[in-house]
Amino acid sequence: MAKAGFVRNGDFYEHPRTSFFVEFPRGPLAIGTDTSIAPVEVQVEGVPVLLLSATDSCRDRLAAFYHWKDRQALGAAVAIATNHPLDLEKIRAWSRREGAAAGFVEFQRTLEAAKAASHRSRPRGPR
Repeated sequence: MAKAGFVRNGDFYEHPRTSFFVEFPRGPLAIGTDTSIAPVEVQVEGVPVLLLSATDSCRDRLAAFYHWKDRQALGAAVAIATNHPLDLEKIRAWSRREGAAAGFVEFQRTLEAAKAASHRSRPRGPR
C-alpha cells in the first residue's frame, strides 16, 4: 500500500489524491450474519479490482441502517439502488433473516420516493 502512496491511519489506508480509503476488515467478510459474500471483479482503468456487488454494497449499508439506525447509511443504500441494478428479492430475504423486515419496507418506501423525485426532476423535451 505504501508503494502506491497510501498511508495507514488506524484500520484504514488513505491516499492524499482521493477521498476514498481502503480497509482490510478482519474475516470472515460478512454482511450482517451472512458470511457467504462473493466479491465481483470490476475493471478500473484496465486494472481488475475485487469489490462488493451493488446488491452486497446496498445490503452492507442497510445493515448499518437496520442495526444502528444510521439514516445516512439508508441514504447510501437508496443511492446505490437508484443507480445500479440490484437483486431486491435477495435483499428482502436477507432483511427478513436479519429480523429487519420493517426496515426493508422503509428502504423500499424511501427508494420509491427517490425514484419518483428523480423522474419528476428530469428535464422534458421541448413543449
